Amino acid sequence: MSALERLALAAHARAAAASAAQAQTREAFGYKWARRETYESEAMKANSRRWLLERYCAGDPAALDGWLAPGRKILLDAGCGSGYSALLLFGERLRGVDYLGVDISAAVDVARERFREAGVPGDFLQSDLMAIPIPEASVDLIFSEGVLHHTDSTEAAIHALASKLKPGGRFAFYVYAQKAVVREFTDDYIRGRLQGMGDEEAWKALEPLTRLGEALGRLNAEIDVPEDIPLLGIKKGRLDVQRFIYWNVCKLYYRPELTLDEMNHINFDWYRPLNCHRQTPEQVCAWVEAAGLRVERMKVEEAGITMVALRR
Repeated sequence: MSALERLALAAHARAAAASAAQAQTREAFGYKWARRETYESEAMKANSRRWLLERYCAGDPAALDGWLAPGRKILLDAGCGSGYSALLLFGERLRGVDYLGVDISAAVDVARERFREAGVPGDFLQSDLMAIPIPEASVDLIFSEGVLHHTDSTEAAIHALASKLKPGGRFAFYVYAQKAVVREFTDDYIRGRLQGMGDEEAWKALEPLTRLGEALGRLNAEIDVPEDIPLLGIKKGRLDVQRFIYWNVCKLYYRPELTLDEMNHINFDWYRPLNCHRQTPEQVCAWVEAAGLRVERMKVEEAGITMVALRR
């Protein structure tokens, strides 16, 4: 048995001992990433890659070359899922790094398969992100796209991962932002209703909501909110009706170029995991600072907070 295989067995045992909420989240993502037909269309990948580039490097992929130069770098994909985001963002650059994809779920097996299909080298480990069995200060770049809020504590996850960075190493991650008052309530209500269901049942239960989002999107109608409504966290302005409900009432994702299953995949990603923390930019900045990191780039959107920080 190789050293990596021994580490994998030990990490898998730790992952199995996760909290009840983390265990449920682990199973939800193992299920989601196994449904490859719901996220691998060219339209889906094009949308995802464009959003990744906008958030992490202002739409300029050349910025990634600066992250990975000079010399060969160690890249830790913390919460790699199926390797979807890393393959889209870094692409051929992954051939020039030592890549380690880590996920608490069985999605690491899907990631290994997808990397093999792409002809890209990489190592994979099933482990809780809070206890990745690699040395402190050993990694040049940590990439964690939409994962830290799915742990038991976003703050603790930032601290645990930051310790793995070399001095001057870079931590690039995305976490959910807090939403409007009714949206926060509705999202948690739906998430609670799904908890007694199996993953397949939950997927099916979300389909009517996804169809409603599609119907609202096809209306192509707008609403003009005349002034801010601080009591509900609603901002003034003219907005498409589907987007108004999306931001202020509940998440019902819609893009005209995507299929129902692809949109349902995105809604399932949001509603199914029991661990799904939302945070403010002020919280994230404070956690990053306390973890010994310095902010290099931060992009705040209604959906979430993208952070690129350097280890002091």
